Amino acid sequence: MTTVAECATIEQAEVLRALLADCGVAAYLPDKLTVSYPPIIGSLRVQVADEDAEPARRILAAKDE
Repeated sequence: MTTVAECATIEQAEVLRALLADCGVAAYLPDKLTVSYPPIIGSLRVQVADEDAEPARRILAAKDE
């Protein structure tokens, strides 16, 4: 698995996960259960399979344009 983004909130991470899913890239939030209880320390990782890392990065970069 490759981390393609780090988010401050679960909502941000879910939006990125959904965006990637809509583009055909399966994304996972491995930290979702560990940050369910406030306060959140650190960030939530958005991860994809290694072979999907470059397409996922392109999708996320295009979102910011």
